[in-house]
Amino acid sequence: MLDIKLIERGLQKPGKTKGGLAAAMGVRPGAVSEILSGLRLIKASEIADIIDYLELNSVPIMGRVGAGATIEPEYEQVPPEGLGEVELPFPIAEETIAFEVAGDSMLPKYENGDIIVVYKEQRHPFSSFYGEEAAVRLKTGERYLKTIERGKSAALFNLTSFNAKPINGVKLEWIGEICVTLPRGQIERLRAKAAARARKAAKSHAGRVHEK
Repeated sequence: MLDIKLIERGLQKPGKTKGGLAAAMGVRPGAVSEILSGLRLIKASEIADIIDYLELNSVPIMGRVGAGATIEPEYEQVPPEGLGEVELPFPIAEETIAFEVAGDSMLPKYENGDIIVVYKEQRHPFSSFYGEEAAVRLKTGERYLKTIERGKSAALFNLTSFNAKPINGVKLEWIGEICVTLPRGQIERLRAKAAARARKAAKSHAGRVHEK
C-alpha cells in the first residue's frame, strides 16, 4: 500500500493536482481528499495510476559520477532539472537523485553506463561511511564513485577502487549514500517499458478525443 506522505509529496510537484490525480485514477474529484484524510482506502487497481501520474518512481539523472574517469561538474553543462529521468521498478519515499557511472575502476560491481540512485541530502556524518562505496563530491568539485577510507586525519579521506590507484588525502564536500543500483541492461529494459506505456497512453488519449 502507498504511504499517504508519498502521495502528498508527489502532489507538491509542479503541475500535479488533486483533480489531475483523480482523473488519472478515474474517480470523482473528492476521492483524493478522502484518501489523504484517511476516509478512503486506496484500491490495489489504483496504485499503478497514482505512481504513474505523480511520478513517484522517477528519479532525475544529475550527471555522471567517475569510476576511473574524473567528472568535473563545471564542464558537464547539466541543467538544473538534470539530464532526464530514470524510472525505478518501485516508488521511493526519500528524495533521491541519480548518476550515470563513467569508467571501469569499480568493476566488477559497477560497470560503465550503470545508474546509481543516491539520497540527495547527506543523512549521516562522514565517518559513518568508512569502508563503504558511495558517490562523493570533493571540495574541489570533482565527483567519484569510490570506497571511502579514513585519511591521515579526520578531515581527510582516501578514495579507493577495485581497479585504480587510490586518491589519498582529499577533503569531501558531500557523500551520496547509494540506495539503488541499476545495471545498464535493466535501465534499457525499463526505458523501453516506459516508452511503450507512453505510446499506449497517447493512443488511448487520441481515441477518446476522436470519440468526442
